[in-house]
Amino acid sequence: MRSTTKMIATAACAIFLMSGFSLCAEETAKPSAGVKGDSAVASSVASDAELPNAIASAPAPSFSMAAASPYAAGLNVGSPKVELFLGYSYLRAVPSLAAGNRLVWMNGGTASIAFNFNRHLGLVADFGAYTNSQVRFTGAYTSTVNVNNANVAAFSYLIGPRLSFRKNERVTPFVQVLFGGVHANQVTLTNCTSGCTLLPAQSAFGFTAGGGLDVRVHHHIAIRVIQAEYLMTRFTSYTTGETAAQNDMRLSAGLVFRFGGNPHVAELPPVTYSCFVNPASVFSGASIAVTGTAINLDPAKTAVYSWSVDGGTVSGSTSTASIDTTNAAPGTYTLKGHVTEGDKAGESADCTTPYVVKAVVETFQPPTISCTADPSVVISGNPSAITATGVSPQNRPLTYSFSSDAGTLSGAGSTTTLSTVGAPIGIVTVTCNVADDKAQTASSTTSVTVQAPVVAPKPTTSELCPVQFNRDPRRPVRVDNEAKACLDEVALTLQQNSNATLAIVGNAAGGEKNGPKLASERAVNTKAYLVGEKGIDSSRVKVYTGTQDGKVVSIVLIPADATFDATGYTQVE
Repeated sequence: MRSTTKMIATAACAIFLMSGFSLCAEETAKPSAGVKGDSAVASSVASDAELPNAIASAPAPSFSMAAASPYAAGLNVGSPKVELFLGYSYLRAVPSLAAGNRLVWMNGGTASIAFNFNRHLGLVADFGAYTNSQVRFTGAYTSTVNVNNANVAAFSYLIGPRLSFRKNERVTPFVQVLFGGVHANQVTLTNCTSGCTLLPAQSAFGFTAGGGLDVRVHHHIAIRVIQAEYLMTRFTSYTTGETAAQNDMRLSAGLVFRFGGNPHVAELPPVTYSCFVNPASVFSGASIAVTGTAINLDPAKTAVYSWSVDGGTVSGSTSTASIDTTNAAPGTYTLKGHVTEGDKAGESADCTTPYVVKAVVETFQPPTISCTADPSVVISGNPSAITATGVSPQNRPLTYSFSSDAGTLSGAGSTTTLSTVGAPIGIVTVTCNVADDKAQTASSTTSVTVQAPVVAPKPTTSELCPVQFNRDPRRPVRVDNEAKACLDEVALTLQQNSNATLAIVGNAAGGEKNGPKLASERAVNTKAYLVGEKGIDSSRVKVYTGTQDGKVVSIVLIPADATFDATGYTQVE
């Protein structure tokens, strides 16, 4: 019971921790101290200096090797005829080393080919090759020695049935049981002159039981995420000379290449059929259009349609037909339709629908008409499509005409276009008229609202930061540092508005001696800083003197298309 629990735990680790499988394999490969019997463990490479001592202290040692970890491919679309698997394998003795076991920790590869008889049952032929490059002796002397690296440690030849569960389009689990043999090669030491054979070649019975999981990535390629199997061998112990069963685990993974077969197509539900007539009521002599709609038809087969009526004459051999009521007396009749694509159940279906033939009367009913506009709201100058829909109860030929109280109309048939060029703002009424060949008429109206175009607002001027000149009485026209800070912002604004210009208006305080001259110089100095220091084009700046009471220069930004009101200002050249 304890051994079985260990085996299940080891397999569960391999399946659920595939992302860290290589770490698990590496950890498992570490040798345990005190291994007894015929076993030996793959270990780190020892130095060549230890080789003579190893040979001397361990006569006729037994050893074992193991194979590595899995990746495999599988595809679960339909039933391929042949599946070829190529992957990596890892062998390990479980739950503990057994006498005569030569498959303790081994790495290698597995190739198998499966021939599928149907979607579930197949026959598998499996070949594996596994190797190790080192052996460590057990007992008193535990150093590791190199073996002949050219030797492939073991081969497996197995064949048996496989059962696949192909119910999912992408994932295919399977189980299999394989029987055959395992051959272990002779193991020799490197750099050895005598007594170099550690183990002779040996063949034994082999048996595996387990399963795996294939995940489709392409119609012909899949990944075998895991293949986990119990492996039983019957090697002879060279310590006791007895043959016994050894328990091992084989884990594999890799790619599966699929050939032949067809993708599985889900069985279609039974065919259903419905049919329609248009119009459902006609006067004697008129024709009726028939349409049949079949659902769940197999696209690989050819459907055959047939129609029959108990009044009038039906013609057509496809999903559409026509009923001629010329010789049908007034009354209610039934259309019958049939579709088939085979003789099996569910491959045929029927439909029925009624229709009415009315007596021709001398007085024909007048037509009716509806009228629509699209769009119903337009900007002046834009068109609107006018559509008239007329109906004649006797299916008489119809003629359309249109009129409007504004704008112009153009078009023919049941549609026309209203042009609103020159039409006044407001509602335009369009009248739709219809007449049949008996001169019976009908009219309907629709309206189109004409709106004025939206005019963008005209840009306006805006005042920027003012420049003060009242901080230095001795130099009343000097542009100081605080003024420059303002002008730097002005220059940046002007650069961001490449089409704008500036108006600079200089002013003087009341009672200031030579006030007009000072106002002019303040404006000129302000422009000089923008042009000379900030690189503003002088043509973009105009200078004025104003009448504002104060030692200040006001600055006005004039966007393109905006107008600057210079009333009351004097331009300075």
